[in-house]
This record gives sequence, C-alpha cells and structure tokens, in this order.
Amino acid sequence: MSDFIRRYVVHNLGLKLISLALAVSLWLAVSRDPIAEVALEVRIEFHNIPQNLDISSENIPQAQIRMRGPQRMVRALKASDVYADIDLTNLRPGERTFDLTASEIHIPSGLQVVQVIPSQLHLSFDAHLTRDVEVRPRVVGTFAQGYRIKDILVEPPKVAIGGPRKRVEAVEAAITDPLDVSGTTDRVTLVRHAYVSDPLVQVANPNPVRVTVIMERASAGSAAQ
Repeated sequence: MSDFIRRYVVHNLGLKLISLALAVSLWLAVSRDPIAEVALEVRIEFHNIPQNLDISSENIPQAQIRMRGPQRMVRALKASDVYADIDLTNLRPGERTFDLTASEIHIPSGLQVVQVIPSQLHLSFDAHLTRDVEVRPRVVGTFAQGYRIKDILVEPPKVAIGGPRKRVEAVEAAITDPLDVSGTTDRVTLVRHAYVSDPLVQVANPNPVRVTVIMERASAGSAAQ
C-alpha cells in the first residue's frame, strides 16, 4: 500500500497540485460566467434555389434573433456570426410560407436561440423570364430658340431585361438617365445607362447606350403653334 501511495500519489506531488489548482480555477471561471441575452438583426439566406425561379416579393425582412448564453460569448457575438437559412429545394412558382424556428437559425456553439421574430416568412415566387424591350431616352433641357427635335437615335435600340415573369411582362420599355440637350442646334451624342423602375427587374447587360439627338429649325407654322 505504501508503494502505491509513493508511486501514484506522492510522486510529482507538486506538479499534480498545480494541475489541480489550474483545473479548479478554470472551472470556477466558467461556472461564474453569468448568463446573458442579446437580440440581433440578421440576414435571411436562401439556399438550393431552383433554376429559372425568382423571388417576386419586393420586401424581404430581416430576422430578429434573441439568444442566450455565457456573457463572454454574448459580448463577442457579431451579426455576421448568425443567420437564418431557408431551403428552397423543389420549390415551384406561387406563394409559400416558411417557419422561422431555432432549427433554421445558425449560431455559434454554446448559445441558445430564445426567440425568432418574425416566426414565419411569407414570400412569392415566379418563373424567371428574359425578354427584349425598347429603350426610351429621357430628353430634357431648354431647346435653343426656334429649334425642335428632328430625330433621336438609340444604339442599341433594345436591351434585355430579366426577373420574375409577371413583373417582366408588365414592363413596356427601359428608360435612360436624363439627357440634357439645352442649347443644342445641330446634334449631340450622349452615353447613358438604361434602367427599369421595377426593383425586381434588371437590365441583363449593364453597358450604357448611346443616344444621338438631332435638332432642326422649326418652321414658322410650327413655331406659331
């Protein structure tokens, strides 16, 4: 028995006591770390979006996540560490309501989700459509006295737009940023971007268009009118 005590208890007793003290100190530090709560506005991510399907809801809210955990972890938490994940596998066009529960929230290990606001997310989906529409220049400014617009040339005359089918079908034309032709008496060529006012419909080619405005003298009869 005395050999057992000397070999396993007394041997390196100083190192063993130091190790024990460190372990106890660590345990006390962890056990004394108070529990805290925090609420963060986080992004909602969509994964496995079916090909040729677009979200047709204009407003997608963020989620407010209330979490609980050790104070040291809560204080170090950043919004980028937390996000809501919605799986869109096999989704079809139409309306769909998704539950936002703790299982859809990704958070660092050691924290607990207490509440998710909103608890549900209602979205609309539509098939993706691409089509060409004409470009309509926005000519502004004060014309030189006795002059009027003779012709407007646009290159390219059409641009491709894409987005949810119903939103794309409702677009009549793409318009340009304003073209100020104040004082022009001959012709002027300006380069401007074309865009669509619907935020869910995008111009497929972001390159600007060239617009040439040709002026002419107005006839006396036209000026009188």
